[in-house]
Amino acid sequence: MSEEGYVNYFAILGLDKTAKPGEVRKTYKKMMKNLVMEIARVEITGERRDRYLLQMAQLNAAFYVLRNNETREAYWQEREEVVALEERWRDAAEKGEPEADVLRRSFDTKLRHFLSRYVEEAMLEAGRDKEAVEASNWDAAHERHASRILRHYRHNLYQQILDRLPYWEITKPEIDWAEREKTVADMLPGGD
Repeated sequence: MSEEGYVNYFAILGLDKTAKPGEVRKTYKKMMKNLVMEIARVEITGERRDRYLLQMAQLNAAFYVLRNNETREAYWQEREEVVALEERWRDAAEKGEPEADVLRRSFDTKLRHFLSRYVEEAMLEAGRDKEAVEASNWDAAHERHASRILRHYRHNLYQQILDRLPYWEITKPEIDWAEREKTVADMLPGGD
């Protein structure tokens, strides 16, 4: 099963799940410094601004979520629950089990909550964090522009996940033309 679409803050920082808060802080500061220097070297276009804002927001959120053991555990547990729920739904759908629809609805609710919490909300909260603001120079103007970008990013992740899921199979309709002709003839006045 693919975990593509489920934001992975460890991967964003290039760390594995066992990274300590000190490693998170050190890696974040190094990556943010490199990003800020890159931004200063290039001409900012609308497209680049959006890309850089998203990268800054991702780094800020990764730092914000992973630097504290409690928020890290809550994030990772929620992520694992959503991934496991997708897997249970897939299995139920493939076996044609009656609870597949209940699992689908539960999965969709948890997925929306997870993406809203850990993509949009966490990224905006991180932009207000004193330490993240200091490293990234994030300000109110960044947040105004980032809100739209983060909604779009969250929607893209949601769509990426939905595209691979077993909602239903569409089959080509079979039309019995003789039966159709008879039905139309019966419906029309004087069709007998």
